[in-house]
Amino acid sequence: MQQERYSFQTETKQLLDLMIHSVYSNRDIFLRELVSNASDALDKRRLELASRPDLGEGLSEPCIRISRSKEAKTLGISDNGIGMNRDELTSYIGTIAKSGAKEYLAAAREGNVQAETLIGQFGVGFYSAFMVADTVDVITRRLGDEHGWRFSSTGDGTYTVEPADRPEPGTTVLLHLKAPDSSKGEKDYTDEWSLRGIVKKYSDFITYPILMEVRKKNEEKEETPEERLNSGKAIWRRPEKEVSEEEYSEFYKHSSHDWNEPLARLVFSVEGGTEFRGLLFIPSKAPFDLMFAPRREGVSLYIKNVFIMNDCKELIPSWLRFLCGVVDSEDLPLNISREILQDDPLLRVIRKSVTRRVLNSLKKMLNEDREKYERFWNEFGQVVKEGLVSLDGREEEHRDAILDICLFHSTSKDGPVTLKEYIESMPEGQEHIYYLTGRNLPVLRNSPLLERCEGAGYSVLLMADPVDEVAAPTFTEYSGKSFRSLEREDAQPENEDSAAPETSGGLVAFFREVLDDTVKDVRISKRLTASPACLVSPDDGGSFAMEQILRSMGRDVPPVKRVLEINPEHEVIRALERRLAKGEGKETLGEYVSLLYDQCLLAEGGRLEEPALFARRVTGILAKSLKEEEEKAAK
Repeated sequence: MQQERYSFQTETKQLLDLMIHSVYSNRDIFLRELVSNASDALDKRRLELASRPDLGEGLSEPCIRISRSKEAKTLGISDNGIGMNRDELTSYIGTIAKSGAKEYLAAAREGNVQAETLIGQFGVGFYSAFMVADTVDVITRRLGDEHGWRFSSTGDGTYTVEPADRPEPGTTVLLHLKAPDSSKGEKDYTDEWSLRGIVKKYSDFITYPILMEVRKKNEEKEETPEERLNSGKAIWRRPEKEVSEEEYSEFYKHSSHDWNEPLARLVFSVEGGTEFRGLLFIPSKAPFDLMFAPRREGVSLYIKNVFIMNDCKELIPSWLRFLCGVVDSEDLPLNISREILQDDPLLRVIRKSVTRRVLNSLKKMLNEDREKYERFWNEFGQVVKEGLVSLDGREEEHRDAILDICLFHSTSKDGPVTLKEYIESMPEGQEHIYYLTGRNLPVLRNSPLLERCEGAGYSVLLMADPVDEVAAPTFTEYSGKSFRSLEREDAQPENEDSAAPETSGGLVAFFREVLDDTVKDVRISKRLTASPACLVSPDDGGSFAMEQILRSMGRDVPPVKRVLEINPEHEVIRALERRLAKGEGKETLGEYVSLLYDQCLLAEGGRLEEPALFARRVTGILAKSLKEEEEKAAK
């Protein structure tokens, strides 16, 4: 087969330009990324051989080799892992659409972003090779195939693919290095001690041996034996006091592909009926795909220090999907499959224990380092609250523990509060936990539904996350205090038994007549003190915010008819009542009623069905008011 030439996709070409022509503070990361890719290929080889042992005949022991040549100015990173066939080669290297190239480029253009941060976040590690190389060759052969392939690119936006010989399956990445600029502090990546230092710093915990020929002189001659550069020790099996912060940091960066420092870590070892140990990290920043499905979970399953699988969703609940790290079991069988995992009772015990330990760790952070915990909550709080609405019921046992660590905005202070803090600050006489849900925190803070509570000195929890619309209705009580939604027509403060101010039944009937097709009912309000009217949700209907969320998802949701409450003490309502009693034209008064309804809808962040009609009504009232003022002035 002849050599074939291809062009990178547009985003990939832009990315290569960014790599080649920009100056980064940490060029060493290319070696870490290529070694990590080699380690992943060896993991895949082992899994492939578990299902097809016949492919293992004649294979050498798994390892990663680094080769270098000062004369040729080349650096090679080789593995005898699973390798790639032609289609995989062009798919994985010739395009990076799956790795988020557009997001990468957008972030890079914003500036003040280090390369390592971008590479770690968007999984474009292979392309970091072009920071140090003029040309990159990839010689690879898929496990089970007889023939190999060569990929070659100079980073000019094109690459070639052609058949190539390779004695055994695996992959070699050969870098034709650029000349280092010593004035910029650039390293010579053919230097033995530079390579040793990089491997020790970034890849010391890689399970597979990383080998390199080193020069040693003895009395007779100079030799170049192969030497292992990494210790290969499983960091999660070492006592925590024997592991440095730097080692933990580098392990986190390797396993998560995140170049930010982790916010916190959890190291544990469980002995007894079920034995397992683990090392879990909480990132400092939420990954860009945290809310997208499907996304790769960050917790890997090992059994007796043997890698089993990444993306082990059975290990942790989905509402802890921001975690990354390792769980290593002593009891699970090595030949376990994902199908068996779903029903394995041992794994259910591990999952329950890990979840409980994570929640305890978060509660400890909340109590001991509030500032740090609030940073965590700002990034991942919305995800944690998903545990309150688990569809399969498996998380019901953790419900109270989740509520203990939830933070909520409230009307009483600027910072978020826990439910415990909310209850402790309740004034004498307050019997319920009041809350209000919506999609916009500033809108909630100015909602007319808060007026009676504020007048009574009651604080209200403000819940503006989309998940709150699903979670809040399931709240029953906490520490003996029941929850009450201010958006429901029955959720009024303790003075709810006080008699409502009297008003003409004719006015309420008139409102009902005008808004008959729009609202479910019109009632006199006992919750308003400063606003003329407000909208509340009926007990048998969904909330307004939930209706908006479903519509934004493309769902065809019929509008929920809501209840309009009017404040008979407000001057607007009194004026309407007086004019109606005088027999003023109902058509004009009807315009006022419709305008009042639209005003209530806007006050809670709603969208008008006919904004132009609303504008005409406002314009008409302004014109009439200005005319009356001019007539008074003329007299």
